[in-house]
Parts: sequence; C-alpha cells; structure tokens
Amino acid sequence: MPAKPTNDAQEAAAPRADGTRARGASGAAGAGVPVEAVTPLIRGITVLRELTESNGTLSLSALERATGLARSTIDRITATLARMDYVRVDGRDVHLAPRLMELGNAYLSALRLPTLLSARADALADELDESVSLAVADRDGIRFIHQATRRRAMSLSFRIGDLLPAERTAPGPLFATEWTDTDWQHWRDRRASDPRDLSFTAVPPRKYGADPHADTAFVSRTHEAAANGWALDDQLIEPGLVAISAPVRSPHTGDSRKIACVASVVSHTSRHTAHDLRTALLPRLRSAVTEMERELHRTPPREPGPPPSNLALWTGESKQQLGRDFIESLARGLTVLTAFGEGRPELTLTEVAQATGLARATARRALITYEHLGLVATPNPRAFTLTPRVLSLGFPPLSRTSLPEIAQPHLADLTSRIHESTSLAVLSDSGEEIQYTARVTTGRVMSVNITVGTRRPAHATAPGRVLLADTHDQEHLGYALLDEELEEGLRSLAVPIRDRCGRVVAALNTAMHASRHTRRECVTDLLPELTSTATRIESDLHTAARFTHVPLT
Repeated sequence: MPAKPTNDAQEAAAPRADGTRARGASGAAGAGVPVEAVTPLIRGITVLRELTESNGTLSLSALERATGLARSTIDRITATLARMDYVRVDGRDVHLAPRLMELGNAYLSALRLPTLLSARADALADELDESVSLAVADRDGIRFIHQATRRRAMSLSFRIGDLLPAERTAPGPLFATEWTDTDWQHWRDRRASDPRDLSFTAVPPRKYGADPHADTAFVSRTHEAAANGWALDDQLIEPGLVAISAPVRSPHTGDSRKIACVASVVSHTSRHTAHDLRTALLPRLRSAVTEMERELHRTPPREPGPPPSNLALWTGESKQQLGRDFIESLARGLTVLTAFGEGRPELTLTEVAQATGLARATARRALITYEHLGLVATPNPRAFTLTPRVLSLGFPPLSRTSLPEIAQPHLADLTSRIHESTSLAVLSDSGEEIQYTARVTTGRVMSVNITVGTRRPAHATAPGRVLLADTHDQEHLGYALLDEELEEGLRSLAVPIRDRCGRVVAALNTAMHASRHTRRECVTDLLPELTSTATRIESDLHTAARFTHVPLT
C-alpha cells in the first residue's frame, strides 16, 4: 500500500499541464492526466477556453467541433454553465456572461496588485498620454492584469487576461531573468512545437516558422534586461508597436528583489521611436515604478477576513431541479475557484473544503484537476494559490463589456415577461438630456417609438428624473412614474441602476400607452419586475467593473 500523504498539498499533488489549447477532450483521463482528476471539470474548462479564444461566442455545433466532445455532452455542459450564469444560450449560440468574471476576480483579488497599483498606472498614462499596462508572468508568457489605454483612432487592443509569448514583449526578458533551467527548456520546447505562435490568439501569428536568430536575440535581450533593469519591445509584436518596461519588485517575499509585476508604457512609432521611449519616457516610468514599490512596501498583507462558507451547497438543489442536464461535479469544481480572494491568497485543502461546503475528498479532486490544468499552484507544502491562467476563463473578451451589452439580455427577458418595450438610458455630459443606450421592443401594433441613441430632456422623462435625483444629491429615489407629461397618452416608469459605489449610472425604463396600465398597476405589477431586473443588471455590472472599466454607452 502506498504511504498516506502527509499534508494538504501532497494529497493533491499532480503534474502541471502546459496550458495550451485542449482538443479531443471527449475521452476519459488520458496520458499525463491524474487518475483522480474530475473529467467533467476538465471538459467544462475546455468549453470555457474555446469560448474565450473565440471572443466569447460560439455556436453549439462549433463547440462540438472545437472540443471533440459529443453534442449531448456540450448541451449538458452549457446547461450547467447557464445555470451558474456563466454563459447565456441564445438559440444555437453560446455567449460568455459577465458573471463568469468572478473567477478572474478571485485571482485578481488574491493577487492584490491591481487594487494597489492600478491608480498609479492610470496616473502615469494620463501624464504621458500613452497606454500603460501591468503584467505578470505566466510560465513562458506574460498576462496582463491592468490596462490604462488611450482613446485614439489607432489604439491598442490588448485586454486584461490576454496572454502573450514572452519573447515578443518588453516584460518578457525581465521575467526571463528569473527563469530556471526547467523554465528555459519549457520555452524551447514551446518554440519548437509552435514556431508561429498560433496558440497565442492575442497576437498576430509569425509569418514564418522557427527563427533561431530570434530565439538567440531573446536570450541576449534577457541578459541586457538583467544588466539594465529595463527592457524594450521594438515592433516585435507587430510593425509600429513599441514598448518599454520596468520591473515592480515585491517587498513581501523571501527575496525582496523578486518581480511582482512589470509596468510598461506602450506607444506606436508615429509618436515615439524605441530610442525616444528610452530617453524621454524611461525616467518617468522608473519614477512611477519606485512609487509602486513604495505602495507595496507600506501596505502589509491583508489579514484574512471571515472566510466564505458553503459556496457549493446550491448545486444540490440545481441537480434536483435539472436532473441529468446539470453536471454537479462541474459546478462544484468551478465553485472551488471562488473560495480564494482578498485576504485569502493561499488556502489549505481543509480551508477550501470549509469555504465551499464540499467534502475534503471532493475538494481534493477539484484541486488535483486544477493543478493539472495549470490553474492552481502549490507555493509551499500546505497551501494552494490561483495562477494567472485563471484569467484565461473568459476574462479577456468580457473585460471589454459595456453596460448596454450587460443590460441587453436582461431587457429582453423583462420585455418577454411584462409584454412592454423596455430601455436603458444614461445622463448626457451636459446633465440636461438623457440618451437611450439599449432597447428591446414588444410586438404590439401600437408601441412607444424610441431608438437607441435618441435623446430627450432629462427633466421631462422618467429615466431623467431618476438620474437627476442622484446627481442633485436628493434623497434616493426608488422609482419615477410620469403620467402624460412628455406626451399625451404616454405613461413611463423607471428605476435606477447603481454602480459598485452606489451611484446611479443609468435608468431602466418601460413606457406604454396610458390605457394599458393604470398608475396603480404600474406600481403594483410593473415596478417589482423592473426592480428585480435592475438588481440582476447591477449584479452583473458590479462583477464586471471590479477590475475593469465598464463604459456606460
């Protein structure tokens, strides 16, 4: 009999995967897959990654082809993910949903770097009028954890969570100064198996195959980065793009010189040459990095707060309701990732089991699976941490989601329930008008004619009254009901949409002919439906906006 593992990490020890795209996931655990890995969880992760790499949307048949899974399996996985509000199934298409971002939020919260450093990165971007990013190492690649992008006709399209090959970036040589011999060998193996960088969907593929000179150049750039303390990207990703990077070192590790993240200033050659970046912008970048390091030094690790509990208990009820269509082992496994967060960057197996309400054996199998997939690491013999690869589960495409995109499916659901047209509106910059930003119409012969982009005087509309009540610092208005004030026969009802800070940023509205609903019916019948819909929109907005900027229009 084998000896019993002596600690939590040994219980879940498993070889790590290379993190490349998983194809043919329909089979059971194959070569290199731990015997105790949860096969439905592996398949679910495969579906999420395929959706992510397809910019958030795929048809059911395309998912079937991309993953190699049977259609019945795809249907069960998407039904389970839809139950978790991680995807939305619209006819034959599957869309990633904002709620999925809670997985990436768990990693970013545990990491704390975006919370502590993003304001300084934003300030540097404003000062230089250039894009600034923060990135962390993800084995032989880099992954973005924050982006402060300038709005220009020629702008950068990198997103939080995007993975880039280290050798084609400015941060890459800096991270490579800390690589072990094993890391270098992994990099060489990857370059040999993927010479055109086809597995990195965030960058243009190389035009040609393996280039020994390019690989030698990366080694040289790494030596230069170690000597200089900074690194350049002179059009390595694509022509015209240049960047300069400097490391932000962590004071809370055993080695105070270990790189916590890398800050980069990114531009294009019509504004700066690589030489300009080094002479004109590097001093200011280094100054900002010094301030970031001071911020890390004076901010001690956060004390753990009350841990979550029973995160996965809801899955049993869903299994009873949906039966075979609900894959409970997939839902339970995904819940394990949400046990981590701010104040909980490292958890033992026991702590994961307590947070989720799962049996230790169930939590252990999920952690075995995640370590195999590269989503979980074991920094010491007793602890588990999330890796940057968690951001590969939907975060890049969802990080560019706008409020109208978040609201649209909720408006469609509301319209189908109340059989009236619904819309979303925001206040204009002047504060005197509202602008409709999303709209779903009902199939009535006589309906309110409002199109997206339409503007109306704020004071004369129900959405405007809701929005003005907040900007004028009046007592919070629960709803606004206008009766034939803007137009004879038009009755309109609106409720507020609030951001994470409680500010009203939009209004949810329905409008109808006055003959269809009395004023009392608007309050007793329609208001509860609008309020519940607003709550769901706010929940998605709060999840999406935790570490990203969500445009209101």
